[in-house]
Amino acid sequence: MVKVLTTSPGFGKHGRVPDEIAAHGWDLVRCDDTSKPDGGVSEQIADADILVVGLVPVTADTLVGADNLKAVIKHGVGVDNIDIPACTAKNMPVCNTPAANADAVAELAVGFMYAMARFIPQGHVCVTSGKWERRVGTQLGGKTLGIVGLGNIGKRLAKLAIGVGMKVVATDPYADMAFAKENSIEILSLEDLLGKSDYVSLHIFGGKDNAALINPDTIAKMKPGAKLINLARGEVVDLDAIAAALDSGQLGGVAIDAYVTEPPETSHPVFSHPNAIFTPHSGADTKEAVENVGLMVVEDIATIMEGGMPKRCLNAGDLK
Repeated sequence: MVKVLTTSPGFGKHGRVPDEIAAHGWDLVRCDDTSKPDGGVSEQIADADILVVGLVPVTADTLVGADNLKAVIKHGVGVDNIDIPACTAKNMPVCNTPAANADAVAELAVGFMYAMARFIPQGHVCVTSGKWERRVGTQLGGKTLGIVGLGNIGKRLAKLAIGVGMKVVATDPYADMAFAKENSIEILSLEDLLGKSDYVSLHIFGGKDNAALINPDTIAKMKPGAKLINLARGEVVDLDAIAAALDSGQLGGVAIDAYVTEPPETSHPVFSHPNAIFTPHSGADTKEAVENVGLMVVEDIATIMEGGMPKRCLNAGDLK
């Protein structure tokens, strides 16, 4: 029997995915023990065939003793928590599921913008606490959205924002210029984007190259009162700088879905700020997206177990 380990809490639970796994006859083992750094992978990996990864890091140490492992597959898009060279050294394909959850993440970004523009969380607290304090917000139409990272999610978000009457600018060193031209999206440097945007939405990979991309210096370049959305990775933003900017009014609001440590340490002052919104890394958590991602993972597992190479393999050119 094929043994599939997963550290993703959503894999194999939604839509048609459980039936597909059962039809293949695979043994799905969940490694979600939060008391262990690897979720318990090390205790199960010796005879595992496939590792389906959530947010738990996969390092060279993870792969020690994984002599039967045939592939590492991300249940999602970002692979910054997977040591791809270490997998390649053991001749293991690494796959992900590009675009499968792009609509879900983009829609949450729009939800965040509306929530901040119309003070929806504050209004909810006001009414449920017995108060009646009406706050005058702003409309999204006519405002400028700056998208940092014009990949699959950034493109979906751009379309949605344009649909509600926003102007969209973007920064991305590998921008799809044909898409940008077709949708009248101006491609700018990060500095210029920050200076022009009423809302800034982050859709980039984590890792050292983007660590603390939003910091005191970059926040100072933003329009006073601009609002920030982080649906990327926790390390992309400096929470100390964000808290200070919210206090000073340089930032008019922030919405965050990803954290360096999950769940985060909520004693940090940013978590008590009235103009901050937080969600539990749920950008991709829609029934539709989780099913789409899961079906792509199932397809790749089946391909690998049949001796093939998935089309979504990220290191195919380096494998023997």
